[in-house]
Amino acid sequence: MRAKTPVLLIACGALAREITALFRANRLEQMTVECLPAKLHNTPALITEAVRAKIRKGRARFARIFVLYGDCGTGGALDAMLAEEGVERIQGAHCYEFFAGTPLFAELSEEEPCSFYLTDFLVRHFERLVIQGLGIDRHPELLPLYFGNYKRLVYLAQTRSPELLEAARAAAARLGLAFELRSTGYGELERALMSVDERERMPDALALPLLRSAGMGG
Repeated sequence: MRAKTPVLLIACGALAREITALFRANRLEQMTVECLPAKLHNTPALITEAVRAKIRKGRARFARIFVLYGDCGTGGALDAMLAEEGVERIQGAHCYEFFAGTPLFAELSEEEPCSFYLTDFLVRHFERLVIQGLGIDRHPELLPLYFGNYKRLVYLAQTRSPELLEAARAAAARLGLAFELRSTGYGELERALMSVDERERMPDALALPLLRSAGMGG
């Protein structure tokens, strides 16, 4: 009987570039990543069952499965499903929190609750996902309806890119928001991947849960 591959990571497509960079930098050989479309964030009610389908399909081929999604607007449905399936996920309600880390994100939220956040992925795809996705390109009058209550745009930067920084500043100006840069790097995403890799190298008797357990706080 063919041995199962060690680990399947089920991830949001918005993290694909960052995961690939971390795989290369850290030579992570114990894991295979499969991404769901990033556009699912526009329909969060569909995320839970899409992840469940990946889990059930992956069990035939993989010894362990981990999920690289926050709650991402599922209202707790994702965590409830993961508890049923016995699968863990990265800690954090969304990618903003696990890139920034929970303490920093809490600080940013308390400092200015009316903040709009961008990551490298969202800066790259700002026009398609925000302007076109919300219909602002066709109906400019919608812009104040969507963003009138926001005060600032916070760019949580994974990389040091002058081009992305300029694009993020332009996005803030387009939305009429103050701009703030926070260079977070890969945050909890990198730590989670390294924890999974470390656990896979441990003898089973010593392996402990190193990621967030579904159904627990976070």
